[in-house]
Amino acid sequence: MIEKTIQIENPGTLRAAYVEVEPNVRLHITDAGEGRPIVLIHGWPLSDEMFEYQYNALIKNNFRAIGITLRGFGKSDKPYGDYGYHIHALDIHTVLGALEIKDAVLVGFSMGGSIAIRYVAKYRTAHVSKLALCGAAAPVWTQRSDFKYNLPKSAVDDLIALSEKDRPQLLANFGKIFSATETSLSKGIRSWLYGINLSASPYATAQCLMALRDTDLRSDLENITMPTVIMHGKKDKICSFDLAEQMKLGIKNSHIVSFEKSGHSMFLEETAKFNSELIKFAGK
Repeated sequence: MIEKTIQIENPGTLRAAYVEVEPNVRLHITDAGEGRPIVLIHGWPLSDEMFEYQYNALIKNNFRAIGITLRGFGKSDKPYGDYGYHIHALDIHTVLGALEIKDAVLVGFSMGGSIAIRYVAKYRTAHVSKLALCGAAAPVWTQRSDFKYNLPKSAVDDLIALSEKDRPQLLANFGKIFSATETSLSKGIRSWLYGINLSASPYATAQCLMALRDTDLRSDLENITMPTVIMHGKKDKICSFDLAEQMKLGIKNSHIVSFEKSGHSMFLEETAKFNSELIKFAGK
């Protein structure tokens, strides 16, 4: 159910900042602008606040920007329980149903890209008709005997152990590899991101690392037929560019847009290009 909204005569209706997805679990949303909906799903361990420099560009170009903060992160509720991709996909489905969204572009960054893949594979065209995968942690974030790309599982085990011992240090380490170089982002932007990351639930932080380590989405890719853009930084140290190429192979109606100067944070390193490519894709 949606939290009660306040009616005003002009310019319209104030929109809810929270949507209840199950009893006692509310998700924070940013919902602004008019036009075709663009639904943005953040990465680990961020929140919908990470899209600050996308919201204004989308609104000015006549889109409705909807950022959803996943349970366990940011200003959303932080229950204990299951944090698998299927739970987040169900939550997104519930939010979009409550908001009566149709024909949206679903945008997923990093872990949010993995969740967006699970959403489309499960719910197909319910509420959405296009998919944008941005630095997505997919189709598999960790190596397998038949998948040689990205991180070994042992590296993620180390991250989980550090999160339970010294979470601020984990987040500091993560920040150092978030962009192409340690100085690609300004000190202010790095501090801002660190603050968002600290707001995540310690429990959700660890549980989502486990989901990232263990989930294989290769079979999900086969169920995606809608137009898909894969935006990925060539210098990404968190989700290597190999992953973009593997997603392209697995999703029939997809194409890659490369960000030559960017690491994982292409939305901040090449903001103008990122916003332009997203707007172009959404407007086709």
